[in-house]
Amino acid sequence: MKEITPEIIAAPLARYAHGIEVPAHWRLLRTSGQLALDGAGKVPDGAEAQARLCFENIRAILAEAGMGPGDVAHLTAYVTDRAHMAGYMAARDAFLEGTGRRPASTLLVVAGFTRPEFLVEVEVMAAAP
Repeated sequence: MKEITPEIIAAPLARYAHGIEVPAHWRLLRTSGQLALDGAGKVPDGAEAQARLCFENIRAILAEAGMGPGDVAHLTAYVTDRAHMAGYMAARDAFLEGTGRRPASTLLVVAGFTRPEFLVEVEVMAAAP
């Protein structure tokens, strides 16, 4: 994948690229939005803990397809308050650490999710040969 960040527009505000070019004939994987539910159906407290669990779930989905965090082309994240952005970004950066990859990214502040205890939801698009 090739990072696309034109010099004529403002640099990204965080660890992401403005665009990602996926080579022809690569496999694509698109996840559903992942909420912070562990295997027992429990939801951790706090946005960072929830985001880390969302990324653990995504890591498991990627692994089933023979992919990993380095194959992520785009991240979309939703938080219920601007105060949760820092926790989400810390979890995102930990998920991407060591990959050398800066995927395209969208982060939205939303009114809420299906259950009030959810603070974060994350989905990804990944690509691999």
